[in-house]
Amino acid sequence: MKMVFRWYGEGNDTVTLKQIKQIPGVEGIVWALHDVPAGEEWPLDKIMAYKQLADEYGLHLEVVESVNIHDDIKLGLPTRDQYIDNYKRTIAKLASVGVKTICYNFMPVFDWVRTDLFKEMEDGSTAMFMEKAKIDNMDPIELVRKIAENPDYSMPGWEPERLARLSELFEAYRDVTETDLRNHLSYFLEQIIPVAERYDIKMAIHPDDPPYSIFGLPRIVKNRDDIAAILKLVDSPYNGVTLCSGSLGSNPSNDIAAMVRQFADRIPFAHIRNVHVYSNGDFIETSHRTTDGTVDICGIVQAYSEIGFTGYARPDHGRHIWDEQCRPGYGLYDRALGIMYLWGLWDSAERTKDSRQEVKAE
Repeated sequence: MKMVFRWYGEGNDTVTLKQIKQIPGVEGIVWALHDVPAGEEWPLDKIMAYKQLADEYGLHLEVVESVNIHDDIKLGLPTRDQYIDNYKRTIAKLASVGVKTICYNFMPVFDWVRTDLFKEMEDGSTAMFMEKAKIDNMDPIELVRKIAENPDYSMPGWEPERLARLSELFEAYRDVTETDLRNHLSYFLEQIIPVAERYDIKMAIHPDDPPYSIFGLPRIVKNRDDIAAILKLVDSPYNGVTLCSGSLGSNPSNDIAAMVRQFADRIPFAHIRNVHVYSNGDFIETSHRTTDGTVDICGIVQAYSEIGFTGYARPDHGRHIWDEQCRPGYGLYDRALGIMYLWGLWDSAERTKDSRQEVKAE
C-alpha cells in the first residue's frame, strides 16, 4: 500500500508540503489543477509547477484527483468529442510528470452533497454532515447558497462557473436516465482507455457520494453491481475504480471489504474513511477508528492486506479538531491521525499474514 495525501496547492491549502512530508509513510500528494475549468486541456507549465514544488520535498505526483469530466460528455452531446480530445491530451501531459492514476467521477451536477460542513460532535470537533430529510425537501439552489458560505477555499465538485448554470444543468439532465448516463460513460471510456493504456495511466472512477439519487439526478456508481457493470464496459486493467469506503459506506448495505476482494485487480486507488450512519439515513464523517463509525475500517484494511494491495491509498476526509481552521474535511490533524491508524491496522494485518505463511511453509 502506497500512502498519499490530498493537497490543493500553494495558496489554496492550509496544509503545507513540509507538514505532509513529516507524516510517516506518506510518499506523494494527490493533486489537481483546480483553477482549470472542466473540459479544458491542462497547461503543461502549470503541471510542471506542481512537479517542481513536489520535487522540493521528495514527494511524487503519481495520483491526480480529479481531471473533471465536462457535462457535455455526461449528457452525450455532439460537442463531447472536443472535450474528450482535450482529456486525451491532458493524459499525455500528465504521463510526462510520472502520473500513474487519474481519479474521476461521473456524477451529474453535484460531485458530493452535505447539508452541514461543520456539524459539531459530542467531543467538540466538527465534521461534514448530511441530513437526508433536508436533502429530500431542499431546493438545490438553497444548498448551493449554503456551500458558497465557505468562500475561503475552492470546493472540488462545486465549481462556481458550473453552479452558476444550475437551473440550466438541471433542465439538461431532466430526461437523462441511469441507462443513458451509463451509455455516455461507456462512450467516454471507449475513447479514453486506449490512450490510458498507451501512457500507462489507470483511470479510477469514484463512487457516487452519497450512493443514491439526489434531487432526481441519475446515479450509476452506487454499489457492487454498478461497479461490476462499469468495469465490464471496457474490460481493461486501466478501467478501474477508486474504492471509497466513506462514499459507499453511507449506505450500510454496501459491504466494502467484499468489494475489495471482488475487484482486487481493478482498484488502483483507495479512499479509506469512516462515517456514522443513523437509522433515519443521516450520516456524519467520523474519525477513521472503526468503533467511531458504522464502516468496518479494520475489516477493509484486512481485506487490502489479504489481496496484496500495492495501489495508492489516502485517508480521505477528516474531522476538524484542535481548533484547526481549514477546508471542510481537509485539515491536517485528523487526516494525519487517520494515516497512523491505517498504518497500525496494515502493519498488524501484514504481520498476521506473514505468520500464517510461515506456519504453512513448515
